[in-house]
Amino acid sequence: MFPSAIHEAVAAALRSAAAAGDLPDPGEVAFVVERPRDRSHGDWAANAALVAARAARRSPREVAEAVVRHLPPIAHLERVEVAGPGFINFTLAPSWYAVVLARAARGGADHARAPAGSRERVQVEFVSSNPNGPLHIGHGRGGVVGDVLSRLLDYAGHRVEREYYYNDAGAQMGRFAASLEARCRRALGEEAAVPEDGYHGAYLEAWGRELAEEMGGTLRSLPAAEWEPVVLRWGLARAMQDIEETLALARIPFDAWFSEADLHRRGEVEEAIGLLEANGHVYRAEGALWFRSTDFGDEKDRVLVTGDGRYTYLAPDVAYHLDKFRRGFDRLINIWGADHHGYVPRLKAAVAALGFDPDRLELIITQMVNLFRSGEPVRMSTRAGEFVTFRRVIEEVGADAARYYLVAVSPDTTLNFDLEEAKRRSMENPVYYLQYAYARVRSLQGFAAAQGVERGPLEEADLSLLRDPAEVEVLKQADRLGEEVAEAAARRAPHRIAAYGQDFAAAFHKFYTDCRVVTEDPALSRARLWLVAAAESVLLAVLGLLGISAPEHM
Repeated sequence: MFPSAIHEAVAAALRSAAAAGDLPDPGEVAFVVERPRDRSHGDWAANAALVAARAARRSPREVAEAVVRHLPPIAHLERVEVAGPGFINFTLAPSWYAVVLARAARGGADHARAPAGSRERVQVEFVSSNPNGPLHIGHGRGGVVGDVLSRLLDYAGHRVEREYYYNDAGAQMGRFAASLEARCRRALGEEAAVPEDGYHGAYLEAWGRELAEEMGGTLRSLPAAEWEPVVLRWGLARAMQDIEETLALARIPFDAWFSEADLHRRGEVEEAIGLLEANGHVYRAEGALWFRSTDFGDEKDRVLVTGDGRYTYLAPDVAYHLDKFRRGFDRLINIWGADHHGYVPRLKAAVAALGFDPDRLELIITQMVNLFRSGEPVRMSTRAGEFVTFRRVIEEVGADAARYYLVAVSPDTTLNFDLEEAKRRSMENPVYYLQYAYARVRSLQGFAAAQGVERGPLEEADLSLLRDPAEVEVLKQADRLGEEVAEAAARRAPHRIAAYGQDFAAAFHKFYTDCRVVTEDPALSRARLWLVAAAESVLLAVLGLLGISAPEHM
């Protein structure tokens, strides 16, 4: 609320100053209202005078002083000052923080939520791991980033649909089936070699034994040539079961699951290629069908269909994104792993060639996760099939810690995740620190109830008693929730809400230490209990956005 109110007032003051002859008319001025880095400069600052100075043919400070003279009244504003070369600084009155407290305490975790569906219809596609094995920790990072971003977008007023796209077609599924079949035959006592280009993960040994136990009799009754479809069907179901169970453990829900095989069955891959061909965006060379992606900014043209008639990975991806746009989403957000970075330009080119605005497709690349244990690297080798599964991490450190650590760092930064640090139950652990703030809220409320102290109606509480710096800081931090959610959603930066949670928890822990809630002054006790209620709402909102539990005791 406040930034927009200040922006409107400053714009009105510029017009008023020009109309009064105090300034030449600077025309439309594109300025910003933001929080100053230095707290001594007030709660908000506007750079309007610096931006308008050249057009007004005055020094920035002269423009700022004219703006302040013509500034219309702004409710809950304590003072306005001109600082430095011409910044206009605004300090809020205590009455504003009473508004913040009432809004949070009454509104619960949703008190800063934007109206539902008031913005775009957004699809977030994430994880989308092939169904040929368990999810690894990199998939886990993409999953948590996608989930928290979806929660933020929803809280910010967007209509969000979460989708998991799985590649259950093509040559890689054939290699998976052959690899699983070899393990199954070994479990049945036969000699069988795993294909050199097959899958070598240890999980396949266990799955092979399961397959042998469940379907060994059926498979033995079949000719060798008929094993593959049976093995593939079982393996696909087993992989999807493992993926779904892992995501459930991580509290990552999806609204839709999309099969690549369905695209082929419905003829949508052929249709998409036909559209590109009809619009002159493909050509034949060297026996293959090529997409003219360089016409749309890609570094080189890309093969869609190989000389022997096989589709490349790009072909079904073109069809899939055509399907997405046809479903009416205003915006598509794909969250991919680091190994997909070079794939971005060709997919953007395909979207443009299909006739859609490529800016409506956003691609977020999550960087690698390096696992450590007490500072020592956990060795992994994808080539040898040795990797730490996401499920194992969740089972070891818990879903709360796994989620927090995987989202706390910007997705475009490599993440170093120490498993022992994540399990530590101390204030040095950021997950514990955040959750402990909520546990302290509940402890204070429980203690007050045990002492027979009630906060009473909010209308009767004297909130002007909340003058201690620690109390004011809690309310100032509470006031940030809505803007932090909006910024985190708009910038596709879910780590920002984790950082905000630490700031708010720090403010509340300081309040807990400095301010006794149940005191000999009944009026002060009631006011502080209402402050605790507001803090409860903020903490529940943050924990909910992070998908982390809110324990009442720790």
